[in-house]
Amino acid sequence: MIIMKFGGTSVESAEAIVRMMSIVRERLSKRPVVVVSAFSKVTDSLYGICDFAKAQDFNSARKVLEEIRKRHIDALAALVTQSEFYDASLKINAILDKLENFVKVICELGELSERSRAVIISRGEVLSSTVICAAMNSCGIKTGFIDAKKMIITDNVYLKASPIMNEIRERVPEQVNSAYVGMDAVITQGFVSSTMDGITTVLGRGGSDYSASLIGMAMDAEEIEIWTDVDGVFTADPRRVPTSKSIKIISFEEAMEMALFGAKVLHPLTIIPALEKDIPVRVLNSKSPNHEGTLIVKDNDLQKGPKALSFKENITVINIFSTKMVDTFGFLEKVFEIFSRHHVSVDLISTSEANVSLTIENGQNIDEVVRELSTFSKITVENDKAQISVIGKNLTHVKGLCTKIFGSLMDYKIYMISQGASAINISFVVGRAYMVEIVNKLHKKLFEDESGN
Repeated sequence: MIIMKFGGTSVESAEAIVRMMSIVRERLSKRPVVVVSAFSKVTDSLYGICDFAKAQDFNSARKVLEEIRKRHIDALAALVTQSEFYDASLKINAILDKLENFVKVICELGELSERSRAVIISRGEVLSSTVICAAMNSCGIKTGFIDAKKMIITDNVYLKASPIMNEIRERVPEQVNSAYVGMDAVITQGFVSSTMDGITTVLGRGGSDYSASLIGMAMDAEEIEIWTDVDGVFTADPRRVPTSKSIKIISFEEAMEMALFGAKVLHPLTIIPALEKDIPVRVLNSKSPNHEGTLIVKDNDLQKGPKALSFKENITVINIFSTKMVDTFGFLEKVFEIFSRHHVSVDLISTSEANVSLTIENGQNIDEVVRELSTFSKITVENDKAQISVIGKNLTHVKGLCTKIFGSLMDYKIYMISQGASAINISFVVGRAYMVEIVNKLHKKLFEDESGN
């Protein structure tokens, strides 16, 4: 059995879905479990509906809902026969009518809870999987439909839920094997999950990859395929570095580090379930299905050295200075307890005898964190920064690497440097305005022609 996850751009239109179904048809002998995201940009629209609902602007919310309805009905009409269209369109309209009534109630109350927001933003995957299931059956691929909420069980953190692994291991095989009876394939939703009580939760942005990996783990899958719109994992973001290249093979650890430090191809948690069962993950391009993509495997004899550059371009640096750090115990514990209590996630950390520097992604409220830290430390906050990470196996064993990295950046101010404890990344912070320039220069130095080495 294989798991095939198709992202939003791989199911964004009737044409894309036809291409997707052709890919699935070629793998029917491997008993695929198809995991789909919402149509491209639909989740963004659903987030917009949440904002309108909170503002009690039902007319605007309804307008967006009708745009979503038209898009799915039009795709359905292009994919199924007229006789099959009636039943499938009834399902689409029932989903959206129910959602419209739900949004109307929220607008009347003027109160939008995280639980209600999860219900709204989860509908995109339900709609897309309904359309695609009908299309697959219409084109001769007998396909069973699975409600992901019956498989992916989580805690009650509605918008960024944590899976309950034992429940998932038990429920996924039951649901998949039951749905497969008499079928060529089965389809389910990524991103969508539920609590033990059946209350809707979601796995967070990009969570469809994570869903696929969780299902793969529970089914002991042969392989997990992540179908997107690029030729695998690249040495850098090709939108920012035109000379970047697709990587043929990397380790689980390198892929996870890349995702954690800014690469957008995979959800950061995707690798963990696959790693548990040593299931290869392959990243492929649905628009170029013959390209070999990138294979992510257990780290055995893979070559050491830099594999890729990742970056985050909206970073804040917080510097904490206190002489109370010197020869004392528990200072760092006190610092990070404050960050934890205010749910502020930290990326990089660098420490000296009396100073701690750390980075956080913008968008997190740090006012209370800074206020509390200021009661026992001198705090400076530096905005408009970017974080760049060199990712690769055993970087500490590559002679001259730091000279190669930082020797080429002598004209730029570097605000912070952090060497990962895992020896898989070397990260540093620069001014955001120079990030693209630095990444391109560093990419040339590390990955391109000999003149750059």
